[in-house]
Amino acid sequence: MTDTPNNPAVVPPPDPGAELEQLKAQVAENWDKFLRASADFDNYRKRVTREREEVARFTREGVIGALLPALDNLERALDHSAEGTPLHDGLLQLQKQFARTLGEFGLVEIVAKPGDTFDANLHEAVSHIESAAQPDGAILEQLQSAYKLGDRLLRPARVVVSKGAPPAA
Repeated sequence: MTDTPNNPAVVPPPDPGAELEQLKAQVAENWDKFLRASADFDNYRKRVTREREEVARFTREGVIGALLPALDNLERALDHSAEGTPLHDGLLQLQKQFARTLGEFGLVEIVAKPGDTFDANLHEAVSHIESAAQPDGAILEQLQSAYKLGDRLLRPARVVVSKGAPPAA
């Protein structure tokens, strides 16, 4: 065999500098792909964790919100049972256990006391009554407790609010 340009057996010697530059470019490209894939995976993991926490929070809010009327009914039953009777004592124990269990899930009761100032962020006024004893905008009576779950208001307190003193005749 002779060395001729048409002979396929003759291979020119590789240029080591060009091959090295090509390999460096490929390494840089692969490293960039790795970093992007790693960042994408980290963002995906954070998003899934955040979505899982939101689902748990919404589920907890829904279940606790559905149980609040039962807690209200227990409190009403306590108000209408005679103190010292076995029925009253049993209802009281049940109400305490129910409230304690809901508290373990983060439920906090917000009590509106007579004389407190009405706050539309925490209270729902169901009635306005003239009162010489309390100034305008003061809470006269709480009809239903407010509840917070974490930093979110689950239900406002239903209250009766003072209109102030009646006009003098």
